[in-house]
Amino acid sequence: MDWNLISDQVASTTSMWLSLGLYVLYAITMWKVFVKAGYAGILALIPIVNVIFLVKIAGMSGWFSLLYLIPIVNIVFAIVVAVKEGANFGKGAVFSFFLLWMFPFIGHLIVGFGSASYRKV
Repeated sequence: MDWNLISDQVASTTSMWLSLGLYVLYAITMWKVFVKAGYAGILALIPIVNVIFLVKIAGMSGWFSLLYLIPIVNIVFAIVVAVKEGANFGKGAVFSFFLLWMFPFIGHLIVGFGSASYRKV
């Protein structure tokens, strides 16, 4: 019996379950953010559509989501979307940069389940 193979399989299975759990948590938080913004929560689960509506939640046209396809521009645009999304939920730029752009799991959890309400700025 090869113990290295067994330990690799256990580690692989553990990381798979951890990744699946984190995805489910993020999907639930994005669902709550979409519902707070007045959109159907199911849109948060559809891969490309969720980006389009996240840009709309930030207060821009959905067509701007095409900027995510351009290298370097997509990083700057993601920061702009995070800051505008935070402003629409009454959060500051520092919160938006660190928790909606760098650590979106935490930021969307706070926005989705917190007391923040959506208001288009």
